[in-house]
Amino acid sequence: MKPHFYKILLIIALSLFSCATKHNVEIPVGYGWSSNSVNTVKFRKNALTTFKNFQFLAYYDNDGYVILGKRKLKSTNWELVKTPFTGNIKDAHNTISIAVDGEGFLHLSWDHHDTKLRYAKSKLPLSLDLGKEESMTGNAEQKVTYPEFHNLPNGNLLFFYRSGASGRGNMIINSYSVKDKKWSQLQSNLLNGEDQRSAYWQAKVDKKGTVHLSWTWRESWDVSTNHDICYARSEDGGLTWKKSNGEKYSLPITVATAEIAWKIPEKSSLINQTSMTADENGNPYIANYWNENNIPQFQIVYLENGVWKKTNTAFRKTSFSLGGGGTKKIPISRPDLVIQEKGKIRSLYLLFRDSERENKVSMVYTNLSNNTAWKVIDLTTASIGEWEPNYDISLWEKQKKLHIFLQNVNQVDGEGLAKSEPTMVRVLEMNNLPQ
Repeated sequence: MKPHFYKILLIIALSLFSCATKHNVEIPVGYGWSSNSVNTVKFRKNALTTFKNFQFLAYYDNDGYVILGKRKLKSTNWELVKTPFTGNIKDAHNTISIAVDGEGFLHLSWDHHDTKLRYAKSKLPLSLDLGKEESMTGNAEQKVTYPEFHNLPNGNLLFFYRSGASGRGNMIINSYSVKDKKWSQLQSNLLNGEDQRSAYWQAKVDKKGTVHLSWTWRESWDVSTNHDICYARSEDGGLTWKKSNGEKYSLPITVATAEIAWKIPEKSSLINQTSMTADENGNPYIANYWNENNIPQFQIVYLENGVWKKTNTAFRKTSFSLGGGGTKKIPISRPDLVIQEKGKIRSLYLLFRDSERENKVSMVYTNLSNNTAWKVIDLTTASIGEWEPNYDISLWEKQKKLHIFLQNVNQVDGEGLAKSEPTMVRVLEMNNLPQ
């Protein structure tokens, strides 16, 4: 081909990229394991996070090694490191969660399903070179599941996990001090299942540092026994807890003492471990799905002027029923939620995946202030398999830029494995949110 032909192709490519940057851009990272959904399950906190001008992510490769990535924001070039650490990728519970503390140290926890705590920290700030695997506090670290990091405004970290098994587990909260560079245990049993049930939670730290916690109770290993959405908040970094009306909880919180934000009976196809956020005034918003006229619908429970309210997206048409154990193959993903406020206007954006929409990455949104109808759009043109949404929470909070962790993955029901080749891990950058 002649040189001018390549020049024309380059001009066309740059033109297409320029058009894309006005809307959504997908940044390729590297190839990851895709035979189940372990890289994309909803309860990763975090899959993707930003500190100052650097964005970090983590995923498993096809051999089960933990891959760490770092890039400068606005760059498409990722620095990738294959760590010496591996996980049981055949179990989609065994996720990787990361966070960066206020001094820039990367924290990593991975490979848990009722198993020993696995945790490591970078040797230097902004480094992908991890130190040795170590303990946090030495307390209740033998049967760990669902590790989650949460950043506090003062630079410290919180670490949540379940100690014990499904249907009879307790919630642990550890706290990391950047000053002392040490972990301590704040709560050994915040949500007490009383050996009869366990809590499946989601959490949000708002801009003032208030920790919002919501959860569903599950009476057994069977997901159909999920019921109710409950709520608590802490204004001192997880030490003491209150109800939404300011009443102090006696700890631990039990099914008898928990504030019910929205009552939902068992066998309602209520899903667990979804998402929550908070507005500028510290009001919580809890995203979930459960049956409405026998069709699971994405719904948001939120606090307004001290009263719990609910809004139903109500766009789904097909029914299904949640039941059984293990990681499920479900027609829809668990949702993720962001709120954007401009003056008195509150816009809610819910990320999801739905077989009704050919399993694309989709978004449903509304202007809650004007009570406008929910509108649905697709953010990708191709199927993303059994992906669930994770977005860069720290970047959204600081810069209101929405970056989403993407990978096309499979999930066979009940912890089964598909036979699929590795697929590209990507970051979807949304440059303009719909209004």
